[in-house]
Amino acid sequence: MLVAAEASGDALGAGLAQALRALRPDAAFVGVGGPKMAAEGVDSPFDIAELSILGWLEGLRAYGRVKARVADTVALAVRERPDAVVLIDSWGFTIRVAKALREVLPGVPLIKYVGPQVWASRPGRARTLAGAVDHLLALYAFDAPWFEREGLATTVVGSQALHVDMGAANPAAFRAARGIAPDARLLLVLPGSRPSEIRLMTPVYEAAIKSLKAADPGLEVAVVVAGTVADDVTARIAAWPFRTHVVTEADKYAAMKAATVALATSGTVSTELALAGAPMVIGYRFAPLSYAIMKPFFTGRYATLFNHAADEEIARELIQTDATPEKVAAEVGRLLRNPDARAAQTRRQTEALDYMGRGGDDPSALAAEAVLKVIAGASGSNGASALDSVR
Repeated sequence: MLVAAEASGDALGAGLAQALRALRPDAAFVGVGGPKMAAEGVDSPFDIAELSILGWLEGLRAYGRVKARVADTVALAVRERPDAVVLIDSWGFTIRVAKALREVLPGVPLIKYVGPQVWASRPGRARTLAGAVDHLLALYAFDAPWFEREGLATTVVGSQALHVDMGAANPAAFRAARGIAPDARLLLVLPGSRPSEIRLMTPVYEAAIKSLKAADPGLEVAVVVAGTVADDVTARIAAWPFRTHVVTEADKYAAMKAATVALATSGTVSTELALAGAPMVIGYRFAPLSYAIMKPFFTGRYATLFNHAADEEIARELIQTDATPEKVAAEVGRLLRNPDARAAQTRRQTEALDYMGRGGDDPSALAAEAVLKVIAGASGSNGASALDSVR
């Protein structure tokens, strides 16, 4: 059983399903996920878009809905009796599912794929997770010690974001297809994949771009629309008072490679941009009350993974009160005007990716091997064949 509650988890779940099937062609899947997991045979009982929630206040407002979907997920597990349950990312939802499953299916191994970023905030979640699941599949080596100290068996599998194949992405063709001159400055905007991110960040980005366009009328602007929020983003940018190129996920990597500078809402996309060689500015806002509640729990210096790995602010982070149109325009404008600054930031971003483990084995394959080993350990002789298949 694979359980994912947002777009990034859907992609991880689909990759894991493919890798498990490669090792065990007889594998069958049930669970919760989005369109990518559905293509791998995971038929979700509900639309995960309604679970794309960030922030304490937003979580409180959605509590009834989340509780109902936890119950739906647990009911599915009880009905299907899986050999293991893999809970992918989405801390607030999956930890509730894990605790409920532990009560009703105590013998089924529970595996968490992507731990909470305890290095950034709320380190106590490491102990909470250790008490709720049997194994963690961590993305980065710097994650593991936090959970192992709490007694949680952890396998570092690496991040799929570090293994994105951009070989087919053609930046010249991307520009030509949209009438963007080869030497034109192109700002690529990635507003996020959660409804709350779109609501809070697109007005900031619109105002910042207005200022940038006033100073540089020839600046081209493109916006990537994530599948889970595509309609919302498309409707919002249609009202922007300047020409904007809409970019679907299919053309995302070509757009990243074509960009002069990127403006991105904090998330996994920052790693993909670094792989594409795009210098970037990172923005993020929470709802004000949520931020006030959460701020005391922030312990990390940086929100962006490669900044954390390098322990320096390579990409400028504008968080909450710093995420103003004026500051965003100033930081993006600085990079747009200064090719030396862009080249230096791109080089430092690339170096930081090496600290994160770029160039390792395929994460989905490593995750699949770890899942089968957990099943083997839990199921005795029946699991031995799974372990033999891994070997």
